[in-house]
Amino acid sequence: MRFDIITVLPGLLESPFAHSILLRAQKKGLAEIHVHNLRDHASGKQKSVDDYPYGGGSGMVMNVEPFAKCIEALKAEREYDDIIFMTPDGETLNQPMANQLSGKTNFMILCGHYKGIDQRIRDIYVTREISVGDYVLSGGELPAAIVVDAVVRLIPGVLNDETSALSDSFQDGLLDAPVYTRPADWNGHKVPDILLSGNTPQIEKWRFEQAIERTRQRRPDLLGDDEI
Repeated sequence: MRFDIITVLPGLLESPFAHSILLRAQKKGLAEIHVHNLRDHASGKQKSVDDYPYGGGSGMVMNVEPFAKCIEALKAEREYDDIIFMTPDGETLNQPMANQLSGKTNFMILCGHYKGIDQRIRDIYVTREISVGDYVLSGGELPAAIVVDAVVRLIPGVLNDETSALSDSFQDGLLDAPVYTRPADWNGHKVPDILLSGNTPQIEKWRFEQAIERTRQRRPDLLGDDEI
């Protein structure tokens, strides 16, 4: 799986992709993550990538040409399953979307800044627009990192325990059950006896019941009306 990320702040993405699971995926050859500086495709001495919006108003808008040049250069090298624009008015990222994206191969991700990018880039090139929540961030870099992390961890072989991702919150439409580890008794706070019983069917039943209850308390919107 390959990600090509276009940004005016490539340094902002160095750390998220240089540690933990994402680094492991790259070292195993299971994922490639390439960050491209949009200013490399800007003209003029100042390498400007933004200008005032037509029609007036506050803020600046990212220009068509630098994005178009970078996108066309990348498209000349390979085909992309999706060209994604990170934007607050996009489709909200969730686990089913991450699962669906994990079955694809090549992605390009556009990171906006300021008031956004010229609509013509969205109309001509973008195939999918994704939001990470109903709030506004300073740019699309952190949301892009979230998308990459959510998708890459689902690639077979990335996690040491491949069944781990299958039991995460939201995979079955529920939040995850409480989890515990050693010691079994910490300052009088004990692990539930069922988890120490060795009775796997009963443990799985307990976990399912706990997941239902936690979801009912914290995210009732995830449950059908007949389950609330």
